[in-house]
Amino acid sequence: MLRIITDFDGPIMDVSERYYRVYQFCLESVRRAEQSVDMLTKAEFWQCKRSQIPEREIGRRSGLDETQALEFARLRKQTVHTLPYLVHDVLVPGAIESLERIQQANIELIVMTMRRVQELDAALHQYNLERFFPPHCRYCLSNDYAKTNDVQDKTLLMGHALAELPPVAQTWMIFTTTSRAAFQAL
Repeated sequence: MLRIITDFDGPIMDVSERYYRVYQFCLESVRRAEQSVDMLTKAEFWQCKRSQIPEREIGRRSGLDETQALEFARLRKQTVHTLPYLVHDVLVPGAIESLERIQQANIELIVMTMRRVQELDAALHQYNLERFFPPHCRYCLSNDYAKTNDVQDKTLLMGHALAELPPVAQTWMIFTTTSRAAFQAL
């Protein structure tokens, strides 16, 4: 038997609008009333994200001072996975068709995400994705889990999955940079 472990955000859900709106919210929340900021365009913002530029540096590039940039990064971490912003996520074009082909090939699908249970369940239900990922095939954070950092948290999830999942002939992973770093940490 074959298995695919996939991230949710990125390979299945397009998070670009959510991330950009959180960026805008955090920038507006942290800037002083009289302060002029240089809000990045969505394309510029995503170029920073693809280049793995830290949140604090994105804040500085947007015109925040060092103290504000730290607050910007803290607020972003606190806000980005909240339900009010998750509504901006949409399915990646072709995701359903790809998941159907994988399932038809009798490949076991496992989802691993930094979302909390309620956040993952809401998206799975909204887009009828439960059929691909039954409860025992979902690795996500508990609703009351206090996030630390993405690499550490994803490493914890991967450790649970590797300990709980039965052996298979091959396991393939579809993941983001954070997941790659976490997997290498195991």
